[in-house]
Amino acid sequence: MRDVMRYSGIVTKVAAMRAKLLKQQDYKTLASMNTVTDIIEYLRTTKSYGNLIERMDESLYHRGNIEKILVQSLYDDYSRLYRFADMQQKEFLKIFIKRYEVELIEYCLRIVFNHYNKPFDLNYKRPFFDKYSNLRIEQLITAQDIDQLVDHLKNTEYYTPLQRIREAGSTRLLDYDLALDLYYFNVMWKIRKKIGGKGDQEMIKKELGTKVDLLNLQWIYRAKKYYHMSAPDIYNLLIPISYRVKDQELKELAETPSAEEFLKQCADTFYGHKYQLDRENSIEVITNQCLERILKTAYRNHPYSLASIYQYFFLKEEEIYKITTALECIRYGLSERETLQYLMQHSGQ
Repeated sequence: MRDVMRYSGIVTKVAAMRAKLLKQQDYKTLASMNTVTDIIEYLRTTKSYGNLIERMDESLYHRGNIEKILVQSLYDDYSRLYRFADMQQKEFLKIFIKRYEVELIEYCLRIVFNHYNKPFDLNYKRPFFDKYSNLRIEQLITAQDIDQLVDHLKNTEYYTPLQRIREAGSTRLLDYDLALDLYYFNVMWKIRKKIGGKGDQEMIKKELGTKVDLLNLQWIYRAKKYYHMSAPDIYNLLIPISYRVKDQELKELAETPSAEEFLKQCADTFYGHKYQLDRENSIEVITNQCLERILKTAYRNHPYSLASIYQYFFLKEEEIYKITTALECIRYGLSERETLQYLMQHSGQ
């Protein structure tokens, strides 16, 4: 009863926001579109994106700007839930935002390493990060090299892991990305035991553990398929967290002689027993299926908990991914059938 009272307000808000998410019929319609303008005009009629698109000048109707609208909608949803949240729920949201902070830093790393003369516009993100984060976009986008970028992070939790890589003399983007990912997952794995109640902690353990397992499997596969890396080098890429795939299994998978042998051996893992892991994209596909199932079950069993918030953000991020995918399919001239296949595949539908 206490949880019902504590979560009733924010769960009601989440339910109202969930009702605005696109439905399967919307994705079928998006898949039939022929131009970016067609998609934008369709999104103008939706409750989630209509108000934001109404404020756009039609001369700005192109993919880059619509992707900004999608992200802004996500940030607006975060702000709405933060306003409704009590102190405990706000603490969870402060932890949850780390995923967006890491994404921002990794984006800025790419600006630096790819030597963009003029970075993509990030000013639309500034109000959100200025309000909810210690990261300062106006500083990050001025960095001309990795030294300046790392120095701009000095007053944040991300400085130390990146400073270690800099001190080691690395000049590879991969090393900085890996340092951020390792830091993020290790921190989240440690603090999960302090988040919410027992049901919340179990949900987060399952979600994080599954994500780490499948990321490790993806990285082993890609290291073998595209980079022909040795087993010791692959070990250095892996997140040192074991959930359903144990250390010895990861070691044996890393030591397989080829990508094809890796996929065959994956059949003997926990995920191989439940899913068919015999195609190049199969691990990425089942990642979303697994996470969706975990969060759906957690929400069904404990609707008055952090599961309501956690699942909503998963669904919203999936929606943004699918809209972005539809835009990409238009760019490459894919047919309606091919586009719809990509959109439905990502959620296992």
